[in-house]
Amino acid sequence: MTDPVRILVPSGALGLNYDKAALARGLALKPDLIAIDGGSTDSGPSYLGRGVSKYSRTSTMVEWRGLMEARAEAGVPLVIGTAGTCGADSALDWMLEITRDCAAELGQRLKVAVLRSSQPVDAIAAAFAAGRVQPLPHAPEVSAETIEGCSNIVALAGAEQIAAALETGADIILAGRTTDTAIIAALPLMRGCHAGGAWHGAKIGECGALCATNPQSGVIVVDFDDSGFTVTPLADGAHATPHTVSAHMLYENSDPFILYEPGGHLDVTGATYTALDDTSVRVTGSEWVPSDRYTVKLEGAGIQGYQCVLLALLRDPHYVAHAADWANDIRAKCGAKVCDRLGLEEDAFSIELRLIGQNASFGALETRVADPVEIGVLGIVTAQTEALAEEIGKMLNPYLLHHPLTQQEEQPTFAFPFSPAEMGRGAVYGFRLNHVLELDDPMAAFQLEVIEIG
Repeated sequence: MTDPVRILVPSGALGLNYDKAALARGLALKPDLIAIDGGSTDSGPSYLGRGVSKYSRTSTMVEWRGLMEARAEAGVPLVIGTAGTCGADSALDWMLEITRDCAAELGQRLKVAVLRSSQPVDAIAAAFAAGRVQPLPHAPEVSAETIEGCSNIVALAGAEQIAAALETGADIILAGRTTDTAIIAALPLMRGCHAGGAWHGAKIGECGALCATNPQSGVIVVDFDDSGFTVTPLADGAHATPHTVSAHMLYENSDPFILYEPGGHLDVTGATYTALDDTSVRVTGSEWVPSDRYTVKLEGAGIQGYQCVLLALLRDPHYVAHAADWANDIRAKCGAKVCDRLGLEEDAFSIELRLIGQNASFGALETRVADPVEIGVLGIVTAQTEALAEEIGKMLNPYLLHHPLTQQEEQPTFAFPFSPAEMGRGAVYGFRLNHVLELDDPMAAFQLEVIEIG
């Protein structure tokens, strides 16, 4: 029989905090590895485009120092995937610097494996030309120019790359962009646990206690063996049930039964979820289906333009009631003025007015519209340069301050909560790749280095 493997997951992501008492309970259970996610693309393309973290350095350092202490107490590896939110090399180096600072404070001497996921633009362009970059469903059309316009491209590491890092014997593994599951699945797979159970348990455990009744508590343990896995949340008041565990297959996944990973896919069609007690759930029957070729997902982001934003407030009942007509008239009149005075074509810029409190989130798809007392009007100007965006924003300014619904009405005055009203957002980024890269060797797109710190 295969020796069981226990993975301790402190939280869904470093920066979201974790329950210290529950973490202590997890350490008392003698885990084989501590794994935590460092980020994702959930917060949009800007973090990848800029190669920075969305989380506070101070909060990250406090939480990471606590996990480094936990690692020392347990005497097992500590692994973070998608370090610094986006997993680009610059964010990975940011996490390495934090690790150095924490090691100095704690007086720890450490062996650290650094797994890099950033991809040179020219290498991906060459792979694209060779037919080794293929689109995922609904991916945008791309060209060599699209790829060259990316400020950062990362490949998502899988279990094979994490396993290579673990094999170095490192105390801490800092990984660039990885799949959320890879950092949990790697060790059970290395030790011969059931492959379907390893991937399925990793999927369920990827966000910590999000698979339990108290999702904010964070800390869980996942036990893997030769036939499946068991998940147990550790915080007070946190319970796993067959419903909460099975439902997590729907999280960030288009198919509740199939999950694609580098090298194959997980099929949970035949999975059975059994409550062992009022806290733990046992899962068996999951299957891992290897693929004929080894691919890793690519994520790329690049500058889409520059933005300037303005915010105005409408409280006059007449204007609140006709806010959409008012905004449409402003958009048309200001757009015409920009074309006339700056000599631009309509597709060279955009002016967007979002009515906050009415339909700012869903626009024409909104089905429930109440009668608001106040509406915030968010003006968003996007152009090809920062200076042009600001210039158009200044043209929009007087419309948001004084524009009447009709020429027969008295000139109104609305409120700007900020001065100046036009506020530059700088560069705005967009995702450019939703593709996979075919590899002959799983490590071909990744770099692994081992360093001593402390």
